[in-house]
Amino acid sequence: QVHLEESGGGLAQAGGSLRLSCVANVSLSYYGMGWFRRPPGKEREFVAAIDWRGSSTYYGGSVKGRFTISRVNAESTVYLQMNSLKLEDTAVYFCAADFPGSYCSSFICYSNQFEYDSWGQGTQVTVSS
Repeated sequence: QVHLEESGGGLAQAGGSLRLSCVANVSLSYYGMGWFRRPPGKEREFVAAIDWRGSSTYYGGSVKGRFTISRVNAESTVYLQMNSLKLEDTAVYFCAADFPGSYCSSFICYSNQFEYDSWGQGTQVTVSS
């Protein structure tokens, strides 16, 4: 199974930026990857996803235009650049890997947490005013 480890979380001011990283213990060349988050007292929600080639990206409505997902397969790393942070972005952020060889190719598919086979432990992001 893929082991994922997130980093880069912390405290940021509203309007500021953070970049999250997700490093895997195996090559991610054939894995679609996603970021999810769980705000305090709420259910886990979809943030962003990227297909295994890095050619297609998908974003949740609340982060579109502010967050950017990217990947460097040679480094087995996926990034989430978060700009123009808002108080409501406060959450634990999770990295997730799709099943290898998955045919997932749509927002509906990638935004479904049950599409993902492996999850990281999460990293806390706190946005303050």
